[in-house]
Amino acid sequence: MSWNQNRLTERLGIVYPIIQGPLGGLSSQRLTAAVSNFGGLGSFGAHSRTPDEIKAVIAEIRSLTSRPFAMNLWVSMEDEGARTSDERAFNRSLTPLSAYLLELGVPRAAYQAYRPIRFEDQARVLLDAGVPVFSFIFGIPPREILDECRAKDIVLIGTATTPEEAVALEQAGVDAIVASGFEAGGHRGSFLRRSEDSLTGTISLVPRVVDQVELPVIAAGGIADARGIVAALALGASGVQMGTVFLTCEESGASRLHREALLGGGAGHTSLTRGFTGRLARGIHNRLMEALNQNGIEILPYPLQRALVRNLATAAEAAGRSELLPLWAGQSAPLSRCTDVTELLESLVENVSDIAAHVMQWSAGQGRKKTIRCHATPRSCGA
Repeated sequence: MSWNQNRLTERLGIVYPIIQGPLGGLSSQRLTAAVSNFGGLGSFGAHSRTPDEIKAVIAEIRSLTSRPFAMNLWVSMEDEGARTSDERAFNRSLTPLSAYLLELGVPRAAYQAYRPIRFEDQARVLLDAGVPVFSFIFGIPPREILDECRAKDIVLIGTATTPEEAVALEQAGVDAIVASGFEAGGHRGSFLRRSEDSLTGTISLVPRVVDQVELPVIAAGGIADARGIVAALALGASGVQMGTVFLTCEESGASRLHREALLGGGAGHTSLTRGFTGRLARGIHNRLMEALNQNGIEILPYPLQRALVRNLATAAEAAGRSELLPLWAGQSAPLSRCTDVTELLESLVENVSDIAAHVMQWSAGQGRKKTIRCHATPRSCGA
């Protein structure tokens, strides 16, 4: 069997087990459709969109592709305290940003009351539209939503940052699981423990998840080229999800400044922060992150902190000041070099195929034609 044919590709109806990460607010209909048209699975992160906006996004994607695509939502839409946080808390959290707003010559941001978006309302749009794939992070949807997805043959993909989360997703009846290592850019989708207590690397997480669930596992986090794809498959994954590598493509929703930061060599240092949104996420370590990661800084609960920082980000973008922008990026960001999505996917498929052919030749020469998996118990390993 070819490297790109397995039960995951069969279930999703795709040619290559390459999934474009949802990319949150950096998604674009154009990118999603381009990946799907090539034979991978394009994804669109819709967690910050209203139901009407999501409906329009789905319609546009369908006008651009007839192939399967995924819509991604966050099950947990807000953190504790979001609905009770007041203007005084807003002003305290705004203080470390005030100097930058003054530096950019824009007025101090005004407090606005929180207006929540309900996950259930967003999910209803996906259900009514009968999207091909519904992927999600930060939890597990209610049983009635999962049941309706199954009734409509909507493929369900959940995200796990620990083996325990993967087991919980399997028990809930999803079709595949993204095992997201802490190298990944953007938000950590943890839901059983704090994100800070769920930081397992991809190379450790994937085989542990593979050994504990029967479902297809999709490796994510730090995968940016053919070598990473081959390594993920060798660890037992059925496919990969790649995010940062797509941000440098002109088809993505990333800004010019963001793409330049990724391509210009400044993305070698990434860090985790709650300062950008209120939830733990990985981005390029810059002046803004340093300011918000200082001890004593009061961070608003998600999504209030996200809205607060957006005030600064909008002005910084207009001024061309990338050091004052949240720039999402994974630890393998320096490997992101392509600016055209089709060229990127073609190179990935060609290089994975070449590596796979060389491995098969080597295996044949060694007389080993199948992977040997170790199921040794701690006792037999001498523990």
